[in-house]
Amino acid sequence: MTTPSEPGHGRPDPGLSAIMSERRQLTNLAYRLLGSLADAEDVVQETYARWYAMSRQQQDAIASPGAWLTKVAGRICLNVLTSARVRRETYVGEWIPEPLPEPTEWITGRSDGLAVDPADRITLDESINMAFLVVLESMTPAERVAFILHDVFRYPFAEVAEIVGRTPAACRQLASSARRRIRAAQAPATPAARQAQIVRDFKQAWEAKDIDALISLLDPDATAIADGGGVVGSLLRPIEGAEQIVRSLVHLEGMLRNLTILQRTVNGQPGLIAQQDGVTVSVYAFEVAGDRIKRIWAVRNPDKLRPWTAGPRHQESQEQQVAPER
Repeated sequence: MTTPSEPGHGRPDPGLSAIMSERRQLTNLAYRLLGSLADAEDVVQETYARWYAMSRQQQDAIASPGAWLTKVAGRICLNVLTSARVRRETYVGEWIPEPLPEPTEWITGRSDGLAVDPADRITLDESINMAFLVVLESMTPAERVAFILHDVFRYPFAEVAEIVGRTPAACRQLASSARRRIRAAQAPATPAARQAQIVRDFKQAWEAKDIDALISLLDPDATAIADGGGVVGSLLRPIEGAEQIVRSLVHLEGMLRNLTILQRTVNGQPGLIAQQDGVTVSVYAFEVAGDRIKRIWAVRNPDKLRPWTAGPRHQESQEQQVAPER
């Protein structure tokens, strides 16, 4: 997103740095609400466009610009979520949230030729893992907005109510309903080191085509979901059962020649990527329960792999990420 040095009212804006400092917060909020980095970028751009469409007098009259920006972004996200439900009815196959790499793996460059600003990066925490985002997809738009704003970003229900357009009491009920959905879907916690080892074992077994080892690493009732978006070949429906999943994985490797499997962090959790001729063609996120893999999400839609494929790697490993708090 291009940032103006002057907002168009004929004189420098002394509050520009303070306004733009909210950008990462808005990007983090919008991604959690929408599950799409591209949509989150659009929301942030539209939010700032509305700010700079106001006169200087109107801007000065706003006591808390950060709260105003959040309110506007939240309302835009609510509208996008409502329309997204209609769009996804025509989406080819399963829809999976856009996967994100860890900061040191982030790719600079965008499909529109603009560089990815560090402020557009997403803070990776427990509210960003794929299992969490998938549960959010099952919520109503109002539930999702109320829950993320209150439980993740710690906004009081009085402020959430202004964004959602309901009473604080109604927003409290929405967040409570969302919490129940999260608790019902959560798998027992597995230590991160153990998760990483299981994913590493899965990678090695896949590369070795060790069918028995692959099956032993999967829960017997495991589920695999793939998202090709109708752009590339992919499963149109979830696969259930360890043996069926393994058969599909072996078939995929047979279809894609020179497939290289690499272990990477996906949305803050141990995951895998598949590369063909040096280009990432699939990103795999896992949910591990105990010592078995319970769910696999495979994203193959190229439109959702921009941070993994566009341009050279960005190596600013020391960049400080901003936590999702007010």
